[in-house]
Amino acid sequence: MVTSTWKRYVYPCWKPTLDNEGENSSSRGGDPGGSVDGLWWYKDLGHHVNGEFSMAVIQANNTLEDQSQLESGSMSLIEAGPQGTFVGIYDGHAGAEAARFINGRLFENVKKFTSEDQVMSADVISKAYLATEEEFLSLVRKQWQTRPQIASVGSCCLVGIICSGMLYIANAGDSRAVLGKRERALKEVKAVQLSSEHNASLESVREELRSLHPDDPNVVVLKHKVWRVKGIIQVSRSIGDAYLKRAEFNREPLLHKFRFPGTFQKPILLAEPSIFVQKLLPEDQFLIFASDGLWEHLSNQEAVDIVSSCEHHGIARKLIKAALQEAAKKREMRYADLKRIDRGVRRHFHDDITVIVLFLDSHLISRSSFRAPVVSIKGGRGGP
Repeated sequence: MVTSTWKRYVYPCWKPTLDNEGENSSSRGGDPGGSVDGLWWYKDLGHHVNGEFSMAVIQANNTLEDQSQLESGSMSLIEAGPQGTFVGIYDGHAGAEAARFINGRLFENVKKFTSEDQVMSADVISKAYLATEEEFLSLVRKQWQTRPQIASVGSCCLVGIICSGMLYIANAGDSRAVLGKRERALKEVKAVQLSSEHNASLESVREELRSLHPDDPNVVVLKHKVWRVKGIIQVSRSIGDAYLKRAEFNREPLLHKFRFPGTFQKPILLAEPSIFVQKLLPEDQFLIFASDGLWEHLSNQEAVDIVSSCEHHGIARKLIKAALQEAAKKREMRYADLKRIDRGVRRHFHDDITVIVLFLDSHLISRSSFRAPVVSIKGGRGGP
């Protein structure tokens, strides 16, 4: 059944441009590092070991708190190691420092542990998350006296890895990965959410928090109609947020709004990701990785309908534009007026949004020993 939402977003796919968005920069020329245009950063089309990809970022905060990367080539430090594609979406909060740190360290840790184990696995990914967490907490400890607010900075962390025909999805926080899967009998592409989310708005997450902290009646609190961990933060898993991981940082000179009464013996937030593993099949068409700013405005199926009905070039930007159109509609304003709002004030209308779309070529995925050119690209680097 064709919905009005589907028609609203898919119809423009047959237009030759994205309403001139990005036309002032070198989008179609193929800037290998991506292009910047105002609050946009994007790489409209590129090639990874297993197919094509499209990336885009729109900034809303004064400082861009989303960071992202795509790495394609060796997944280990050993030249003869497994080849694959790594995608990371890092949605920072209370600052960009944690997301930037993860952008520089997590993939390096994945390669380190893959080399040690000589194979990609869920255990490798989990160890890489926890190692990156420990490295960041060490940095916080070193800077605590001179930059105490770094103890309040954290980031959600969503990772996708394709290696040896297997797909690994790891998540800590509330970013999301969605698979577009072709249903041959129905002749349509169905959305399949692959990531588990860790947000206190979910009853299952609140139950997990209460079971982990049975002696703390205030571990999760309903505040201004929003469930928050310790009445402060919505996500229950992250990298960073040292003040909720180590009691030594829950004190002055940390800002009062991040401190809470009492102490704690074990971390309130976890850094360990939920991990999903599956073998990729020919009917698996593409993967959409995005920070929660996209999913606040588009459903999984709406996003999949847009990707499955449009050309690959510029599809990540098109998804973000669809979300922005919905954000404007919710505020009863025109999209053209939303585009004129500058960063900072713009955060009142939508969050920073990062999208990476990976198209899956089953012929390339089956060639596990295929050596493609190395790709390394980090999203949003041109932003403040």
